[in-house]
Formats: sequence, C-alpha cells, structure tokens
Amino acid sequence: MCNPTAGKVSSISDKNQPESPRTRIFLDLFSVKTFQKNPGSDKLDPLHCHGSPSHVSVSLLTEAKSLFTLAFPIAFTALVLYLRSVVSMLFLGRLGDLELAAGSFAIAFANITGYSVLSGLALGMEPLCSQAFGAHRFKLLSITLHRTVVFLLICSLPISLLWLNVGKISVYLHQDPDIARLARIYLLFSLSDLFTNSFLHPIRIYLRAQGIVHPVTLASLAGAVFHLPANFFLVSYLRLGLAGVSLASAVSNLFVLFFLVVYVWVSGLHAPTWTDPTTRDCFSGWQPLLRLAGPSCVSVCLEWWWYEIMIVLCGLLVNPRSTVAAMGVLIQTTSLLYVFPSSLGFAVSTRVGNELGANRPKTAKLAASVAIHTYIYIYSFRNWDKEAKKAQALTCLGNVEGVAGAAVDDGESDEAEPLIRITVLY
Repeated sequence: MCNPTAGKVSSISDKNQPESPRTRIFLDLFSVKTFQKNPGSDKLDPLHCHGSPSHVSVSLLTEAKSLFTLAFPIAFTALVLYLRSVVSMLFLGRLGDLELAAGSFAIAFANITGYSVLSGLALGMEPLCSQAFGAHRFKLLSITLHRTVVFLLICSLPISLLWLNVGKISVYLHQDPDIARLARIYLLFSLSDLFTNSFLHPIRIYLRAQGIVHPVTLASLAGAVFHLPANFFLVSYLRLGLAGVSLASAVSNLFVLFFLVVYVWVSGLHAPTWTDPTTRDCFSGWQPLLRLAGPSCVSVCLEWWWYEIMIVLCGLLVNPRSTVAAMGVLIQTTSLLYVFPSSLGFAVSTRVGNELGANRPKTAKLAASVAIHTYIYIYSFRNWDKEAKKAQALTCLGNVEGVAGAAVDDGESDEAEPLIRITVLY
C-alpha cells in the first residue's frame, strides 16, 4: 500500500470503475444545463433528477445539511483565529506607529514567504485523504498525514533562512530601515511557528477528511483564551514590546497544537484510521502528494500575495510608518470577508473527495452543485444598494449609485432559481 503508485488519486476508487464518469464530473457542472422547461407548463425541472419532487428535495436537503454541518464549525474556527489576529494588532497599536508598521510588515512577509506556502503545500494532501477515507483505505489516510508533516518540515528550513535575513531583504526592497530592523525581531520570535504549522495544517486536513471538525474548534477556542493573557503578560508585564507580541502568538499556536493532539489522542478519535509512522512509509511514495501540492501551493500563494504585497508597496511611499500600519490594519479587517466562502469551500472539497473515494460520483456532483448554488443565492439576493451606502459611509467616497446599479444586474440566469430556493430550506 505504501509503494509510489498506491497513493495516486486515480487508484483510490475501485479500479473497475469506468474512467469517463470521473473525467466529466466537474465539466458537467458548467457545460450541461441544470434545468429544462416542462412542455406542459412554465416550470423548470432538474435534468439530473428523474425521481419524484419529494425525493429530489430530500436529496438536496440531506446534502446541504452535510455541507453545513462541516462548514459552520470551520467558519466558527476561522472567526476565532481572526479574533486572535485582532488582539495582536491591538497590542501592536498600543506600542506605537513604528511597532505597528513593523509588525504589519513582518506579518505580510511571513504570509508571503511562509504561511501561504505551508498552507498551500498542505492542501495537496486533502484530495488524497478525503478520497482515501471514502474508499476505506485508512492506512493510506494515515500515511499521507505522516508524509505531509515530513514534507512541510523540510520546506520550513529554507523559509526560516528567509526570515532570518528579512532585514537585508527589506533594505534591498527599499523599505524603511527602522521597520526592517523591528520586522526581523518579530520574525525571529516567530520561527517556532513554522514547526507548529507543519503539524497543525496536516492534522486539520486529516481530521476534516473524516468529517471531524470539533477538536480543531475546541483547540482554537482554548488558544484564543490563552492568547489574551499571554499578550498581557509578555507585552504589558514583562514589557517585551514587539517581541512579546510575536512570542505570544507563537506560544498560543504551540498551545493549540498541544491541546489538539492531546484531545484527539485521549478521546481516541485517531484510533480507527491511525497507523504508526515508519521510515519507509514516510520517505517513499511522495509522487502523488508532490503532484497535488505544487498546484495547490501556487493557487493559495497567488490568492494571498496580491493582498500582502500591498503592504510592501506601501513601504515605498513618503511616510511608510503610517501607510504600512494602516494597510496592515485594513488587510486584517478585510480578511473577515473570506471566512464564510472559504469555510464552505473546505466543506464541499471534503464531501466531493469522500464521495469520489466511495465510488459515488453522482453524489459528489450533487455536493458541488449545492455549494455552487448556495454561493449564487448568497450573492444574487444581497441588497447591493444598502451595501453601496455602507461603503459610501465607510470610505467617504462620492456618488456610488452607479456601482450599486451595476451590481444589481449580475446576469444570473433565472433557470437556477428553483434549485436555489430548495437549497436554502435547511
């Protein structure tokens, strides 16, 4: 099971399954019409559901419930992590403009060179784990976890070298020397985060692939409770300043990892799928993981970098301390917008992987369809005029009625409306 070909995505499902349905699953979502008109009336009927209306509704509601059962705890966990970042920014702001600017630049540099890379590489194990769990190949699920941890630890070594030389790199990028000097101090005390995240990301995916999300939520809550007094003790009591904020964040993440591992081990949640790691298993059969980790890393990095790079560009302006600090606060605020869409994305990725691994491509297609139509419903029925007025009040811009009017006409087809209505009944 641990040979290089055993972990391939195509081998997780039954080998006797025809190839054509798998290759057309995601294509059908966009190339085939979902609804057709009933000749006897003006109503629209789903093309892929030939059963009774009640059977269709039950299938949709069941799948929606499965998705939201995963998505809601993931979203709550993301909100808890967001609150932790807000606490860190508040303590940086209390230290002064220079410390806030340096902390914001250090966080942006860490996100660009470290956190985004580790997060993207770890996502390469998600299709392998979710499909392995659906196919009841539990040993492959556990071995993929071990391989990913080793892989991330190896990748952390060159990242740590970049963090150690952030001062020279910042000066080369024409950043303020004082900001570069303090940013190096911040990242020096954050080096342990690379080790922590090399374990946290794979463990989260390993549990999520099995539909287990509450341990991560509980661990994140415990870390948030620990984070506030840690900042008070290190920053206000010991007066470590910028280094105290960085150290508090690193220690909080280490506490989350410790809490999560102890909780999973004591509760026995790992027992059904756990396999003790061996040197042969951990250092062989990496081809499927590497083949998926590369594109996943590029996707995540591009999504993160176009935001974080603005902080680097702000350092080139006339007054870099104020602009970098303000942009850092802005990016931390706007990251809240991604909590709910990303949570639903993680949930549907898990559901699709489980169903493909169990050789049920139609259910996987239904899960993806429910998620897509949920997105359409959320953004099609939003009161854009009200949102535009909020934006006008927050940004003090001029007339935005034209933007609001353009947003209302989003060009969505009325053919999607019946399934959208059914989806939100849950």
